[in-house]
Amino acid sequence: MYNKYKKRFPLWLIMWSTVLLLICVLAISLGASSVSISRIIPTLLGDGTFKEEFVIFSVRLPRLAVLAIAGSALALSGAILQTLTRNDLADPGIIGINAGAGIGVTIFYIYAGGGLTNQPYMLPLVGFISAILAAGLIYFLAMERHAGLNPMKLVLIGIGFAFALSGLMTILMSSADRTDVQFIAAWLSGNVWGADWPYVWAILPWIVIAVPVSLWKAKRLNIMRLEDSVGKGLGIHFKRERAILLVLAVALAASSVSVVGSVSFIGLIAPHIAKQMAGVQHQRFLPISMLVGASLLVGADTIGRVIYSEATIPAGIIVALIGAPYFVYLLRKAL
Repeated sequence: MYNKYKKRFPLWLIMWSTVLLLICVLAISLGASSVSISRIIPTLLGDGTFKEEFVIFSVRLPRLAVLAIAGSALALSGAILQTLTRNDLADPGIIGINAGAGIGVTIFYIYAGGGLTNQPYMLPLVGFISAILAAGLIYFLAMERHAGLNPMKLVLIGIGFAFALSGLMTILMSSADRTDVQFIAAWLSGNVWGADWPYVWAILPWIVIAVPVSLWKAKRLNIMRLEDSVGKGLGIHFKRERAILLVLAVALAASSVSVVGSVSFIGLIAPHIAKQMAGVQHQRFLPISMLVGASLLVGADTIGRVIYSEATIPAGIIVALIGAPYFVYLLRKAL
């Protein structure tokens, strides 16, 4: 079984890289502002018209970059959380991390950041601070004195926190002006509002740091799937490693949702798909998870833009339509 997954890993890596590339091509060539497939490469090489260059370089590429980065980060965050909690239902959206980031971003946007010139660069930091506070509180409440972390309790408390914080954001909407209300509503629905180059540069440093460290910790994550006693016997300091990995997972999720809004289920679906293809060794399924997550979010955004000609359906809603039934299926298995 181990050799089977090891041999197939390069094939799955190539396949999902190809899938992501094809979805990106479709995203550029479909929709109201689009460039035909035959004109994409000439335009990228500098041989396009003004309109083609504007559509690709100013409209489509920054949006695709944000979506691909956020999708891969959310998938990696979900994979880390599932291992840390030993719970296949863990996801940054489901257990309240996204909502934790969202409440911080919302408060900052309403009371401080609406008109700041450096707003794109402040949002990931604000989202991270509020998300790490929420994650720490959820983690603390899910701990049991003698048994340690209760995975099912973590999910249930996280769901409760997510609903409570979403309700708080709704209350904030009642006292905000019309522009701020539109922002909060767009964020809650998972509408990709940060689709310009400044937002790409704002979240890129977080990903450049968090992703390599997470992949470097892959062997530690393999051990952390085991019981604490086994890990301690192998020389793993569980509390320290859990703290580091939790911070990484929160940083990946918070920086992403601060730009693309409240997108759930990417971190739930992508790791499960990757494990079916590449096995449970983190060295193999983490890279596949990232490609699957990027493909899902870019694909969901593309579907949302073209499925209804008169309006754009937020990517978060499209992902939820796919992810919610899968979550129910996993919940039934867990119970």
